[in-house]
Formats: sequence, C-alpha cells, structure tokens
Amino acid sequence: MLLAVDIGNTNIVFGLFDGARLLTHFRLETRKARTEDEYAALLSSLLQLHGLPFRATSAPDPDIGELGPSQGQSHGPSHISSPGPLPKSAISDPAGPREVSAAQSSQSAQSPQSTQPDQRGISAGILATVVPPVLAAFQRLFQRYLNIDPVVVGPGTRTGMPILYDNPREVGADRIINAVAAYERYRSGCLVVDFGTATTFDVVTPKGEYLGGAIAPGIGISADALFHAAAKLPRVELVRPRSVIGKNTVSSMQSGLIYGYVGLVDGIVERMRSEVDFPLRVVATGGLAPLLARDSLTIEDCDEMLTLTGLRIIYEREQRRGAR
Repeated sequence: MLLAVDIGNTNIVFGLFDGARLLTHFRLETRKARTEDEYAALLSSLLQLHGLPFRATSAPDPDIGELGPSQGQSHGPSHISSPGPLPKSAISDPAGPREVSAAQSSQSAQSPQSTQPDQRGISAGILATVVPPVLAAFQRLFQRYLNIDPVVVGPGTRTGMPILYDNPREVGADRIINAVAAYERYRSGCLVVDFGTATTFDVVTPKGEYLGGAIAPGIGISADALFHAAAKLPRVELVRPRSVIGKNTVSSMQSGLIYGYVGLVDGIVERMRSEVDFPLRVVATGGLAPLLARDSLTIEDCDEMLTLTGLRIIYEREQRRGAR
C-alpha cells in the first residue's frame, strides 16, 4: 500500500492507497520540533484505530511455513534443540484425532499473495511539503521504521506537467500536485482553489500546462489577524452565520469572514476567467472547502482529497519512469 503525506503549514494530511483506491485518511497538527519517532508513534496509533498495520507483513520462512514447525510438519528428534515442554498442539487428544474444519484448512492453506489490503502494510511512500524542517523527520521515519525511500515531490520529480512560471522552482509542490490531479480529472482548462493556511488559485491550460495563479491570506490567518490586532474583537469559530447582517459582534465577524472570503474567491476567479481564452472548470480543495464552496457563485466542484490524489498520480508516474 502507498502512504501519501501532504505536509502543510498547519496540518499534515495522510492518505493510504491500495492502488487507486483511497482506504483512509487523517490529519495531524504540523509541529516542526517533532522527531521521526514521535511522528511514527502517532502514525502507528492512527493506523491501528483504522484497523490497518503500520509495517508491511513479511513473507513466512519457506522451510518452516506459516504454522511453524510444531504445527505445520512433523520432525524427528534430530530437529529438537532443547527438551522443553511440548506445545499444546503436540499433545495427543484422549478423544482421538479431531477433524479440521474447512475454514481452518482454507486459512492454513492461504498463500501470502492472497492477503487482504488491510494486512499488507505500507510498502511505498510519497511526500510533499511546504515546511522544509519537517521533511527530514519524515524521510527518517520512512527509512527507519518502514525501510522505504519515499518519493519527495520537488524539482526533478516527473509530474508530467510543464510549468509556465517565470521561475518554476518557486512554485510550491502542493500547487503543482493539485494542478496535476485536477487536469487528470477534467482533461480541460481548470482552476484549483485550495483553502489552506494561504488560499491559492492555480490555472491549468487545456494542454495540461501550469499557467500560474494567485496567493491570498487564508481565512484562518484573517480571523487571527482580527483577534490579535483589534483589542475588543474576540476569537470566533469559523462557521456560516444565519444571515449576512449580523446582530452581535460574533455573528458580524463571522459574516465578514465567511461572506467576505467567498466574495474574494469569486472576484479572483472571474478576473482570471476574463484573462484566458478558454473555459475554466473551478474545483475547490482543502479542509475549509466545503464551508466556503456552498456560497460561492464560481466554484463548481469540491474535492477535499484532491492533493492526496495528485500525490498518488505523481508516484505512479515516477514508478513508470523508473521502470524504463
């Protein structure tokens, strides 16, 4: 199974794929001071909660088999290394030999290749980050605990998408990943709005080229700025108010944040549409995408897992590249 990790400024998003199928996903708070051991402990616990293993299951020893020597085959005295007590399975039953049920027989005959996805564990990884200090910890996590060298999305990674930026190295990995996933989905001109710590707008041409975009402060940053810069304004929860016209300070702030941000998004999207000579399909992603997309006049689709999907696509392209 493939573990895709999107390391953002605020959250780290994990996605576990079995082929093209996303089995599960979860989030952790990004903390630059955490070590690979701490992240490994958290990741292992989260996978366990989802009923999934952390490590890949190793194949059984062909000389012993899955059941072990005491259960799977008979050995003479020359195979006994110490005279310790016999296992319960080797003690004869006074009632005579018992029949082995069909279910037990089928289970013991099952080969490693027939193991279900939730038993195989993590066998590959891909990372993308906009927080360089955290990258090294995750590389060590993959190498130490999973014995995997993960793909790291960056300059030189085979994304399959030409970048028309003045300096392609300046484009954040997350923006290219989103663009790759959106174009793979629509195969036409598209615009990705990613609601993260910063809100990014990224345009892809009908030829599958990354054209450019815009970066705005995220809605969370805007809310924090109000709280810290205005002495009498409280910190508010980012929820949709009942009406645009607030009747108290909290609802007035929520109205300004939510509807003001929706207006920002629609305004930038319309201006971008006016600057290109091809239609743009607009898709939103990020943790706050469902909250803001419902009131937008320009957002057509919402996919919170777009970045994870893009990571999977890029991993598959890297694998095809290595196989040549």
